[in-house]
Amino acid sequence: MVVRQHRSGGGARAVCALAVVGVMAAAAGCGGGSGVVADERGGADALGTVRRAAEVLGGTVSGTGKAEVTGVATRSGAPFVAGSAQVRTSMQTAAGGTRVTIRGRGTYDFRRRAGRLTVVLPKDAAGAEEHRPITELLVPGTLYMMNRGAGVPADKWVRIDTATLEDGNLVTGGVTDPMVAVELLRGARQVTYEGRTEIAGVAVRHYRGVADIGRAAREASPESRGALTAAAKGFRTRTVPFDAYVDDQGLLRKVRHRFSFAGEGPAVEVVSTTLLSGFGVPVTVRLPDDRDIYTGKIRQR
Repeated sequence: MVVRQHRSGGGARAVCALAVVGVMAAAAGCGGGSGVVADERGGADALGTVRRAAEVLGGTVSGTGKAEVTGVATRSGAPFVAGSAQVRTSMQTAAGGTRVTIRGRGTYDFRRRAGRLTVVLPKDAAGAEEHRPITELLVPGTLYMMNRGAGVPADKWVRIDTATLEDGNLVTGGVTDPMVAVELLRGARQVTYEGRTEIAGVAVRHYRGVADIGRAAREASPESRGALTAAAKGFRTRTVPFDAYVDDQGLLRKVRHRFSFAGEGPAVEVVSTTLLSGFGVPVTVRLPDDRDIYTGKIRQR
């Protein structure tokens, strides 16, 4: 992956390219408003349900907002804490009639704000038959990547300070950090209840709205604040449309953000989707030693 940053026409433009894919995104933004629509379970608290998603996933409040650890019943009837989850992601970029989808899979610990994902690039997107999957380690303020290409040796990691990225790594890594994706919902300014549906056999309530990145940055946990603050400064428009799907325990099962970037050339649409399941799964993240981190020049494509 290659990250190139530019300034153009008074608005910041983060050009994010998976070097082996050629995916590009120029940072700008979307639109917003304010309001709350009731649902049959949460009354007029649709807005609160969405904004509480991060605390519920971290196990610090229940789905009703009470200060207690959230428990989810297992098949045996015993509760377990929803502090971690299995994660599946997709990031679809559309520009000039071309669509590219990058997919990821792994686990994430919402208490430690740490996760490990394997990112799979589209076949032939790199101009070759196949490309080795990219391994990404996500920890507060830092993204580690292996097999990113662009001249980086296969046995070396690349370390990126996410606060230095003009989009705060909302799209740069080909995966939106799950915790940052959820913390972005803290900035929700308009939420409507769209009804009930199912995700992987689980009943959920569907909410739709817009999130203000600046507000999310101010209300986010310290671990996510740097990335969101960078995004709030780098995006020309600070609001992002989203769809959130929450189960009856208040656990976020799916969130989709739609980023629309307007820079030089055709507009770029990026849809980032995060799916959560298997709550309580063990998560192991071992950071690379300094000797395993590549410090040379990364080839720009």
